[in-house]
Amino acid sequence: MLKNASNMLNPRILRRATQRFYLSIFQKTFPHPTLPEPFAYPQSQPQENDEIVVAMSSGVDSSVTAALLTEKFGAGRVRGIYMANWSQTAKCTEGEWNDVQKVCAQLEIPCERVNFEKEYWSDVFSPMIEMYEQGMTPNPDLGCNKYIKFGKMVEHLKRRSGSGKTNWWLATGHYARVEHRPDGNCNLIRGFDGNKDQSYYLASIAQGVLSNVLMPLGHFTKPQVREMARSRGICTAEKPDSVGLCFVSPDHTKFRHFLDEYIPPNPGNIVTEDGRVWGTHQGLWHATIGQKLGISMPQGDPNFKGIWFVSEKRVESNEIVIVKGGNNEALFKDSLDALEWQWFGDQPNSFPPLEFQIQYRSLQTPIPVQSCELLRDNKLRFNLDSKQRAMAPGQNVVLYKGNQIMGSGVLTRAYNSDL
Repeated sequence: MLKNASNMLNPRILRRATQRFYLSIFQKTFPHPTLPEPFAYPQSQPQENDEIVVAMSSGVDSSVTAALLTEKFGAGRVRGIYMANWSQTAKCTEGEWNDVQKVCAQLEIPCERVNFEKEYWSDVFSPMIEMYEQGMTPNPDLGCNKYIKFGKMVEHLKRRSGSGKTNWWLATGHYARVEHRPDGNCNLIRGFDGNKDQSYYLASIAQGVLSNVLMPLGHFTKPQVREMARSRGICTAEKPDSVGLCFVSPDHTKFRHFLDEYIPPNPGNIVTEDGRVWGTHQGLWHATIGQKLGISMPQGDPNFKGIWFVSEKRVESNEIVIVKGGNNEALFKDSLDALEWQWFGDQPNSFPPLEFQIQYRSLQTPIPVQSCELLRDNKLRFNLDSKQRAMAPGQNVVLYKGNQIMGSGVLTRAYNSDL
């Protein structure tokens, strides 16, 4: 176990320790380093002759994942696979594929490229566009993980295995952890590095998929992973982390300009809470709840002087509502409804106050849940322990119990329980 994670950032100590540590990460049981008091949980590992397929994005995380697995199990049992999900920006896709090939050549493992462009368009991109057009704020990363990386990719691997004589494992560079339970089911747990934890983005994948999934980086910090890449001379060691959607060209200075290429204009009014019109917009996707909105107001009048923020998007009237001040009470809500709810494993029998937490953004401080009500049609209603700023319809709501994911859904309404 890493008794003092901060010492591991010392390059000399790291080089000595990582050789020992990564060899233990696939053992049946190993310490969990997030809490002051360690505990152990079962972790399955590939057996002899199992094939290990590493989903490679061309970044340092998947590169190190491939390196660790190759060193552990041998180059003959590991191969890389790259998903081409978007073809309109060839520079993006081809650049990533070239880097994947370079890394695999360094590790002396084979690699292949699979095309899921049609599936990505129909299952991820088109639904995202529709949600933006309806004034919502979706996160396509969750859809990509659910439908593509842990959906179509898994189907592809199952087809390749044919009769199933060769068992396969899908390994990814996610900063999250998989607990393999004795009953054959799996739990999904936060990553050790609180600054890089990616469990939020994985909350909507099918639980059954995890029985054949490895996430070796869940026990490391990002600086440790960078150093492992440097010490091995991996060509992507200094490659910056990707930010946003790869296929959004740098020519689009704002994401809404990218959306404008796919959504026709739908002009409407920008109004204050009293209904007074102060401007117009070209579509509800041009604004996000909590966003500062540059609009001309009579600064000589103290009632209007200041910075104005988006507090609401009224789909029925196609209006964007603004309020003055970033801490305006209209921006804060203590309750929310979530649709399309799916439990990650067993549904809890009860919801004791403050025992569960939610997040509606990644890397957000977990918000204690005061109460939870199960409604019809896979709908949950949460009352939070405190008011939260800028909860927007379309965001993914993820329910945790401590470090473990319990379920997820899509936020449809945020409001105050006392109204």
